[in-house]
Amino acid sequence: MKCPLVSRCWKEYEDRAARVAMYLSNQGLEPDSKVGLYLHNCNEFLEAQFGVMKMRGVAINVNYRYQEEELIYLLDNADCEALVYQACYADRIESIRDRLPRIKVFIRIKDDSDGCVTGGVDFDDLIASTEPMPRIERSPDDIYMLYTGGTTGMPKGVMYSMGQISTALTMGWVILGGVDVPPVTPEAIATASAALSGSGNQLISLTACPLMHGTGMWVGSMIPHMMGGVVVTIPELGLDPIRIWKEVTRNKVSFVVIVGDAFARPLLSELDRAKDEGAPHDISSVKVIMSSGVMWSAEVKLGLLEHHEMSLIDAMGSTEGSMGTSVATRGNVDQTAKFEMGEMVKVFNENDVEVIPGSGEMGLIGTGGNVPLGYYKDPEKSAATFREIDGVRYSFPGDFATVDADGSITLLGRGSKCINTAGEKVFPEEVEEAVKRAPEIFDCLVVGVPDDRFGQKIVAIASLNEGMETDEASLIEETRKHLSGYKLPRKVFFVPLVQRLPNGKADYDWAEEIASDLST
Repeated sequence: MKCPLVSRCWKEYEDRAARVAMYLSNQGLEPDSKVGLYLHNCNEFLEAQFGVMKMRGVAINVNYRYQEEELIYLLDNADCEALVYQACYADRIESIRDRLPRIKVFIRIKDDSDGCVTGGVDFDDLIASTEPMPRIERSPDDIYMLYTGGTTGMPKGVMYSMGQISTALTMGWVILGGVDVPPVTPEAIATASAALSGSGNQLISLTACPLMHGTGMWVGSMIPHMMGGVVVTIPELGLDPIRIWKEVTRNKVSFVVIVGDAFARPLLSELDRAKDEGAPHDISSVKVIMSSGVMWSAEVKLGLLEHHEMSLIDAMGSTEGSMGTSVATRGNVDQTAKFEMGEMVKVFNENDVEVIPGSGEMGLIGTGGNVPLGYYKDPEKSAATFREIDGVRYSFPGDFATVDADGSITLLGRGSKCINTAGEKVFPEEVEEAVKRAPEIFDCLVVGVPDDRFGQKIVAIASLNEGMETDEASLIEETRKHLSGYKLPRKVFFVPLVQRLPNGKADYDWAEEIASDLST
C-alpha cells in the first residue's frame, strides 16, 4: 500500500481529533465506551485515539494480523461499541459482523483497496461533516487500556487510570529531554515543550514498530507527543530498512523506536550495505534509538555505533511494567540482557523474599510504582499478576532474572517458555542470544520439544546472514563458548527466515510447530 505524504500541525491534529470525539458522541457513545482501532501505522491511528480520549472513551488496540475468530474474541472481550478499521480488512469484518452485536459504528480509513463495511462512514467524510467537540472536563480516573497477548494467554486489556499513565509518560522528559524532574501539569508541559522546540531540539520520532503495541504507541508516539514532539508514521506493512532510513533523512528524525534485534539487525545490515556501495544513509540527525520488549544484542549495538555516535537505550519491560534500562554509547556497551534495575524494581524468590545481589539466585522480577489497575474482566489473573509484598504493590509479568553484585539485573527470560531438560531449567532467550553471537547467524528462536530421555530437548531454529554458511555441528561448538553444556541445542534446523510477530517479539508457536515437524 502506497500512501501520500501528509503532514499535520498541532492545531490540525487537535481539530481532527475533536471532530472524531463529536462524531462518536453523536452516535451514542459515552464516557468509558470502548472503540477498537484495527489499523496500520498512520496519522489517522493517532487522531482516532486522541479523539476517543477527548470524549472520555477507551481506545482498544487491535492486532491487524488477527483472523476472524481472534477478532470476535477481542472485540467482544473489550465490549467495543465502535471500530475504526483499515479498508483492506473490510471483508474480514463484514464476515463476522453479525457476531459483533455491540458494535454500532464502523469508520473506514481508506487505503488502495476498495474494502468497505456496509453502513459505515469514511474517516475523511466524518472529519468534513462534523463540528469539533468543545473541550470538556475529564477525570484522571478515566480508564486507559492496552491489550496484550503473549504473556497472558488469550489477549487481555491491561488497565491504567488516565492520570496514572499520563504521569508515567512524562518520564520521557528525564530520559530524552535532559531534565531531572519532569513537568507534570499541562501548563508546565506546554512551557517545557515550547522551550524545547524553540531551542531547535524538538523531538522528531519515527516508530519503526507497530503502533498497535505498547512500544510503538507509548515510546514512539505518546511520549514524544507529551514532549511537544513530531511523530513520523509509515503506513506500509513490513520492515523496510531502506524506507526507514530514507524517512529518517527526509524528516531529520532524532528518535527511532524499534523492538530488539528483529528490527536492529536489518537496519544495521542496510547501513552496512549502503556504506559499502559508497552511498551511505545520512543518519546524522539521530540522537537516540530506543528498544523495548525484546533482547537487543551487544554486537548489534556496537555495529550501529560504528556508523554514528548516538545513545542506544534498551528499556526492558512489558505492558504490565518496566524492569530496567541499559544505555549504550561509543566505548560503553554492556553485555546482552544486562540492565540497570529501576528504582521501584525488585527480584523475589519463590518465597517472596528479595534475592541477595551477587548470590546467583534466580527470582521473579517485580515492578513497583506505575502498577496497572488490573486486567479487564479478569480478577483472577489480576490477583496473580498484581499483588502486594510487605505493603507494596508490584506487577509480576513472569520474567526471571538474577541480581549482580553491583545491583544490576541479568534477564533470563519468561518463565512460561522455560525449557525443563533433564531437570535443569533453561530459558530460550539465553540460548538464542548465544547462538546469535556466531557471525553466520542472522536470527534464532529456541524451543523445547518432547524427549523420552530428557523430558524436553532444546531445539534451535536459525536463519543465516546473506552469503554465509555454517552447519549444525559447527554452530553448536561455537555456542559452547558461551553456554554450559546442558543449555546447548541438541538439534539445529536452518530456515530461510525466522518468523517473528509484527512487534518483533518471538513467534514461539511457529517455532514449536517447525521444530515438531522437522523433528519427526
